[in-house]
Amino acid sequence: MAVRHDPIAKQCRDFDLSPAVLGYDKKTTNRHPGANTRRKFSEYGIQLKEKQKLKFIYGVQENQFYHYYELAEKQAGVTGENLIRLLERRLDNVVFRMGMAKTRREARQLVRHNHFRVNGKKVNIPSLLLKAGDVVTVKDSSRSTAKFKELAELCETRLSPSWLEVEKGDNVKATLKSLPIREELDYEVNEQLVVELYSK
Repeated sequence: MAVRHDPIAKQCRDFDLSPAVLGYDKKTTNRHPGANTRRKFSEYGIQLKEKQKLKFIYGVQENQFYHYYELAEKQAGVTGENLIRLLERRLDNVVFRMGMAKTRREARQLVRHNHFRVNGKKVNIPSLLLKAGDVVTVKDSSRSTAKFKELAELCETRLSPSWLEVEKGDNVKATLKSLPIREELDYEVNEQLVVELYSK
């Protein structure tokens, strides 16, 4: 599937998202206000839009997203909620949620550059799925850099979800206390539409 290269603000408007969900506080636009309200979507179009919204928020491509759907379908419980939990458990998302990156895109880059440790082990895979009890820390040699000192200050102001215990200060670390909670999402999505789309 092709990758959209539209500006972040335009894509947020298309998906009725606040740029703050992605970590962009100042990327707003008033161009063509209400443009989406003139369009009528079919049932398939509405389902497709919800899937594209989730892919956009978490920065996941189609093959990987469908893999998450297959995993969610095999797990006990509601498939849609399982899908959200899988996406929230990604290492790059946890780094973003703990406040050690301004955006998920930045978190993905920092993970790839080996700045984080999971349970004390070097990890450079942004899509790594964490489990309850896992601990994410910043690599010792990275803590003293200007970049991570700035991010540590950001972490002080970032509110973390209840399923993530964040210890702030010079030695920032995050512990997954439990699986992510669907009700604590900071954006609106109807994940059941995604399930219906894939189950056709």
